[in-house]
Amino acid sequence: MRSIWNGAISFGLVSIPIKLVNATESHSVSFRQIHTEDGGRIRYRKVCELEEREVSSAEIGKGYQDADGSIIPITDEDLAALPIPTAKTIEIVAFVPADRIDPLQMDAAYYLSASGTPAAKPYTLLREALKRSQKVAIAKYALRGRERLGMLRVVDDVIAMHGLLWPDEIRAPEGVAPETHVTVREAELDLADALMDTLGEVDISTLHDDYREAVEELIAAKVEGTAPAERTPAAEGGGGKVIDLIAALESSVRAARTARGEEPADEAVAEVTPIARKSSRTTPKQTPKRSPKQVGGKKSTSSATAATKKAATAKKRTTKTTAAKPTETKAGAAGRTTKKTATAAKKSTGAGAAKKTTPKRRASA
Repeated sequence: MRSIWNGAISFGLVSIPIKLVNATESHSVSFRQIHTEDGGRIRYRKVCELEEREVSSAEIGKGYQDADGSIIPITDEDLAALPIPTAKTIEIVAFVPADRIDPLQMDAAYYLSASGTPAAKPYTLLREALKRSQKVAIAKYALRGRERLGMLRVVDDVIAMHGLLWPDEIRAPEGVAPETHVTVREAELDLADALMDTLGEVDISTLHDDYREAVEELIAAKVEGTAPAERTPAAEGGGGKVIDLIAALESSVRAARTARGEEPADEAVAEVTPIARKSSRTTPKQTPKRSPKQVGGKKSTSSATAATKKAATAKKRTTKTTAAKPTETKAGAAGRTTKKTATAAKKSTGAGAAKKTTPKRRASA
């Protein structure tokens, strides 16, 4: 591997010549900007805004822009003259437990390689001292024109260094946590623990970038002029939907068990509590009333019985009313008929006499 920096580790009075090598590499697929109409490359050109012409890399230097917008040139000679003890040295300043380092400070990772045969002995000494102490070394070093903070630890048989951010470069998480007061129930915590246990551990070396593989397959298919292989679309996120947390956790546990090849847990069976039977001495349970309407429009038996009882009651009332009036005899009826006939005849005779008397009175007059 090609080294990007040469110097030495300063371990007290011990100096260890080393080479700095990148410990990581990016496998992401990079794209170029093109003109969509003809596929031509889109490039950025470095142009001097005063002369309005393109300049080469040899003509480009450094400058600091002041608050008023003016540019202050800074040369490589200016930077080289600064009294930086770590310009070519990784200076170890302390040894601390690894858990004292906040992962938020972690930056780029490098391997430190012993430079030459004389460096093998002090290099091995530092490596074994770090192993036995179970600590990490905090160091300062300079790279690409600035002083940096680093952490040295052992990876297999190699000393690795992680660049660290300075403490004042870590932002405080103000206003990030939810401001609403939320109470988490024990049942929810139990389900979360069950989900964590079901997911278990994973060998990180088995994980890979599915998206990068899909992009590479897409590019290969376009080069060959074939259709890309179909893939299962990714599940859409929940977004801002309000969900039932308990139900979501239970579903997650079942899905995780299924993915691990485990049999799903039996569904919860509802417990049936038997109802105690009443004594025979108690009043029997009344039959609930039913609607008079049944399928087919027929009345129920109970409705018909009620109607019969109602008719019988009405008939009984009629019979009582009739019995209360005295029954007339034939003689009584005949007597009333004779009286009516005599009265009518009397009225008729009186009316005729009155008619005969009227003409005589008119004549005498």
